[in-house]
Amino acid sequence: MTVPVTPPGHVLIVGCGDIGRRVANLWRGRGARVYGMVRSAASARALRAAGIEPVQADLDDAGTLATVPAAGALLYCFAPPPPHGIVDTRMENLLTAFQAAAPPARIVAISTSGVYGDRRGALVSEDDAPNPQTDRARRRLHGEQLLRAFGKAHGVPVVILRVGGIYGPRRLPLDRIRSGAPVLREELAPRTNRIHADDLASVCMAAAERGRADAIYNVTDGQDSNMTEYFFAVADACGLPRPPAVDWAEVESGSSAGMLSYLRESRRLDNRRMLDELNVRLRYPTLHAGLAACLAEAPHSDEGTP
Repeated sequence: MTVPVTPPGHVLIVGCGDIGRRVANLWRGRGARVYGMVRSAASARALRAAGIEPVQADLDDAGTLATVPAAGALLYCFAPPPPHGIVDTRMENLLTAFQAAAPPARIVAISTSGVYGDRRGALVSEDDAPNPQTDRARRRLHGEQLLRAFGKAHGVPVVILRVGGIYGPRRLPLDRIRSGAPVLREELAPRTNRIHADDLASVCMAAAERGRADAIYNVTDGQDSNMTEYFFAVADACGLPRPPAVDWAEVESGSSAGMLSYLRESRRLDNRRMLDELNVRLRYPTLHAGLAACLAEAPHSDEGTP
């Protein structure tokens, strides 16, 4: 059942970084009061300067979460899990803190398409069973499970967004391209999906307004490509030399563990549920259009997720 939220009494964004600030600006444009939860004093000052009410707390320190203004809020969970292990202790701490007060009115959380694991390039829908193959993805799936159990126990609608790669201004892999780091030959590169940061923010709004309780939505622009095509497209758009394309042995010797984990998984996301149920109209349905907008906003933007 869809529960409209336009606008909520207040919005709380846990992990108010780039995507959080984009979502905050959209809600502030509708007259909502928006709180952003961040860890550092410097981040809190930056939020205040942007017109977002800062809440300074640490998901790794449960004692700092008691006064987080979650009661009755539209809550966005954007903070990543901890960097190690297979359990999302940060989500555990957050939800435990909510037990002592009135719960949020609605929760929208960003997760990752990595929970599906390697599907050898097959099209994946939300009905396909998760099969995480990295600890990072296992932590994300655990966070999803905690949120869904909390929602059912407390009668709170929870919407999970499984997101592919995110690109946008200041989120392009320009440092890697400039360094000349090699990429896999195109015939070896995995299939991937992406979404522009502005479109992801719009999906987060639509999920709050139209998402079904306990629903999962794949979030992507629907244009799949391989990782090497993405790097080539960014290089071409920025007027940079394309990185050299090599075989697996050379890529493995020069890439981080995180990058290798991306390269070892291949899947395509089915985004029809997002388009149909959330009634999303993408501003940037193609990488070409999205890259042009990125460069118009921030011509020298740097490093982000692939």
